[in-house]
Amino acid sequence: MKPLFLCYPKCSICQKAQKWLDENNIEYTNRMIVRNNPTVAELKKWIPMSGLPLKRFFNTSGLVYKELGLKEKLPTMSEEEQIQILSTNGKLVKRPLVVTNKTVLVGFKEQEWEILK
Repeated sequence: MKPLFLCYPKCSICQKAQKWLDENNIEYTNRMIVRNNPTVAELKKWIPMSGLPLKRFFNTSGLVYKELGLKEKLPTMSEEEQIQILSTNGKLVKRPLVVTNKTVLVGFKEQEWEILK
């Protein structure tokens, strides 16, 4: 299975990550995170696969996150509620995401992405 690459084309980090994938000849399926944001079911599967806490899936520097006041609201929300809100808007999700059949990478850190080679 080709890795699934979820990105936002205007995001400079996503552009850098995509360039890295291309330069390393890694085939992937591209998915625009804003047009086709992760579903509740996908997030429930991907979060444990990533080995990261749920809060790492939030784009905390994004405008939507700030507009919704999530910094204050998230601590009082259940995990189910947090996943539900993440699934409503791709701009709430930290990007890029790479999903393989074994792991999920959140954000772009070249060292971490070496496992894709």
